[in-house]
Amino acid sequence: MPVYPVVASNTNCHTPGCRCRDRVAPYPSDLTDAQWELLRPEAERVMAELRRAAGRPMVHDLRAVLDAVFYVVRNGIEWRAMPVDFPPWDAVYAFFQRWSQRGLPQQLVDRLRHRLRVWARRDAQPSPAVVDSQSVKAADTVGAGTRGFDNGKKINGRKRHIAVDVEGLLLVSHALSHPDQNQHPPDPFANRL
Repeated sequence: MPVYPVVASNTNCHTPGCRCRDRVAPYPSDLTDAQWELLRPEAERVMAELRRAAGRPMVHDLRAVLDAVFYVVRNGIEWRAMPVDFPPWDAVYAFFQRWSQRGLPQQLVDRLRHRLRVWARRDAQPSPAVVDSQSVKAADTVGAGTRGFDNGKKINGRKRHIAVDVEGLLLVSHALSHPDQNQHPPDPFANRL
């Protein structure tokens, strides 16, 4: 049973039974109208790049799909466990996979960071970066091939590195399954800076 009952004939989505264009933002992970107005032009530019690629075009509302991705990321749930007022989980997952395989989330972050830095009257491209890492303990159910032991922190798990500019805006993030014992960021991480 849907959380927000909507008569199927009144919905704006072309997919039968989908209520993605008529949903109300009830979750803390949903974009506010102000956030959506900032993100919308960049997201639509990225979608224009994606439309040039082969594959079935997306028929669901872009904001609803992004809200669904943010819901999964924030709550750490399985794709199949998404609430019914989002587009179907397999459509959201396919969208996320297509974006990720082409590096489009990073392009979107780069474009938003560029706009925010210009708005703050800073150079569009940051020159200094702040780099940090964190060792995260993995559950016992995580396979040994995808985790490692960090001798410095005595943690069996994974390690993630991030770099931000002086405004705190994300430049690069990278996760390792086997923590590097010399505590330096991996080469692919440094090359993307």
